[in-house]
Amino acid sequence: MDDSASATELGRFLTLADTAEILAITPAEALDLVRSNELPAIRIGTSHAWRVERLVLESYIEAKYEEARRMALWEQSDFASIPELSGGRIIRGDRPTHTEHQPPSI
Repeated sequence: MDDSASATELGRFLTLADTAEILAITPAEALDLVRSNELPAIRIGTSHAWRVERLVLESYIEAKYEEARRMALWEQSDFASIPELSGGRIIRGDRPTHTEHQPPSI
């Protein structure tokens, strides 16, 4: 079955189980994404079941690819080893090249 046929079968709105399957995560993890508002969803029907719009999920996936691409570029940059610019952590495992001068103890 090709992607367009499976997308048509799933329809516009996906259940959390469908969403989890597409993302290769558990339904509980999909629910966590929805509850944290990382993945926008709506409640539909009398059961108020969560539904994720297929286009929203596709946008979420694209955003995650972009985030991964930017992180990879950042980790390759010369600035990734500067703790002040990397949020106080050293990403590449480098040691800081500067040390603060400590006055001698008396």
